[in-house]
Amino acid sequence: MSIPTEPIGSVPRPAALHHARIQHANGRINDEELAEVQAQAVADTLDRLEKLGSPVLVDGDQAKPSAVTYPLDGFTGLAPDGVAVPYADGHVRTLPRLTAGPFRYGVRADAYLRTARQHTELPVKATAVAPSALSLLYPADGIDGYPRDTFLDDLLAESEAEIRACLDGGAHRVQLDFGEARLALRLDPSGGVLDEFVALNNRVLERFTEEERARIGVHTHPGADQGSTHSLDVDYAALLPRLFQLAAGSFFLQMASEPDPERVLAVVAGTLRPDSRVFVGVTDPLDSAVEPAERVRDRVLAAARHIPADRLGTCDDAGFAMYADDTALSRETAFAKIDARLRGTELAARELGL
Repeated sequence: MSIPTEPIGSVPRPAALHHARIQHANGRINDEELAEVQAQAVADTLDRLEKLGSPVLVDGDQAKPSAVTYPLDGFTGLAPDGVAVPYADGHVRTLPRLTAGPFRYGVRADAYLRTARQHTELPVKATAVAPSALSLLYPADGIDGYPRDTFLDDLLAESEAEIRACLDGGAHRVQLDFGEARLALRLDPSGGVLDEFVALNNRVLERFTEEERARIGVHTHPGADQGSTHSLDVDYAALLPRLFQLAAGSFFLQMASEPDPERVLAVVAGTLRPDSRVFVGVTDPLDSAVEPAERVRDRVLAAARHIPADRLGTCDDAGFAMYADDTALSRETAFAKIDARLRGTELAARELGL
């Protein structure tokens, strides 16, 4: 396909996996039995994406508890009452609170990548949480004997090790989820918190060579959980100039659900670094209606009026189920939307003569 197109990451889990997770939480099945169901879901996800003709695959986050908290699996220095993230529909996701150091990842994204690559010869993307998100684990009142600066040094070392292991493990791309970027502007319209997040993430990205950073991307979105968002009301114009300061090779932007995409695309065109590619969202994971391929085509063509074709790609607005318990969108609908993205992108490429 002459216009690159990639999935963002998560895909709704099958009913069997949802059931197995509940059984595991209730002590009715053991870790090995849950892992077997997760492995089956990963294999099915990769197989279905491959049959749709997706040029780049993901494991759909089938074995992750969430796209944010997976590194915490097995780490014990946590309490449940951390930073709360409110969504527009009233539901809240609460991050854990760090209670002791040193901070270490319990699980890294390269473990999921290795499993996925056992099932396919096609390129596989690795998705990882940005260190800025995990920086929110540290409590405002500090931790005795474990200063925040020491925590951040440990966090950045863990993030670097994760990204490097994914690159060395053959990832087509390592995509950092930076969903807290837009939320930061909602909480602090001055941009101070966002600037801190960008600086923190750059402290990791700048440890990689230019060739390595070409294989690292950043995804930003206004939240996508249980059919709701946490920061869709935040103006992209305040975010994008800061976002594009990140030393990443590609950027994945929610766009299909954007109220005024033409205005935002103009901002992208005026602020995107000349050495970066932007993947624009052309399907909305919060809308249960499947976009016709022709609508996807038109969204791609609209983007191509602002962004040179050699720097343009397409994606979904966000993952379809960032948290393992999110059942707002069906698995079948998610794959139908992915199919529409693939077909619509190809239609646009043909119309553009690519």
